[in-house]
Amino acid sequence: MITVSKDSMVTLTYDLRLDGKEGEIFESATSENPLVFLHGAGLMIPAFEAQLTGKKSGEKFEIAIPAASGYGEINEEAVVELPLDIFKVDGKVDDTLLTPGNSVPMMSAHGQRMDGVVVSVEGEIVTMDFNHPLAGEDLHFTGEILEVREATEDELAAAYNTGGCGSGCGCGSSSGGGCGDGGCGDGSCGDDDTKSGGCGSGCGCN
Repeated sequence: MITVSKDSMVTLTYDLRLDGKEGEIFESATSENPLVFLHGAGLMIPAFEAQLTGKKSGEKFEIAIPAASGYGEINEEAVVELPLDIFKVDGKVDDTLLTPGNSVPMMSAHGQRMDGVVVSVEGEIVTMDFNHPLAGEDLHFTGEILEVREATEDELAAAYNTGGCGSGCGCGSSSGGGCGDGGCGDGSCGDDDTKSGGCGSGCGCN
């Protein structure tokens, strides 16, 4: 029986809890809507993948990942002040876009897509937080592997040749980072190369 290893396609369910195994469920993937991903392609949190390696179809798992090995600790430098002008379209700002707590797809000066959360708008300054929403959180996954199989050539090509955005983005994957349709204005964060990351190590597409 094939086991979870590099370039195997893995289908699984999970419940993600924060603050330990007794915490409230933050996100789930069910048997009706499971997480499907190519193992070893950089779509998932490395610590998540590492603890799944060697498991087989039908096997249940419990994985604890400290914040430092998950989405990282909260980075104060990822909270930045941006000029209101870059959010203008045709000289106007959509007031609903800049509501505190709203997530806005943007782009860094280096062309990297990221999601920022509006913290506040004061005069001509917009404060944005580009930390991942789960930064600073310890993660606890419980779930079951539904299927492990060899990846097809098309699946391998999709993962390695087109940016690594395969079929499985959910939490535990890299879904939190800028699959928006572009930025607001130029969406620049100056020379800041901060990224929101995602539920993993770099893919932000579903």
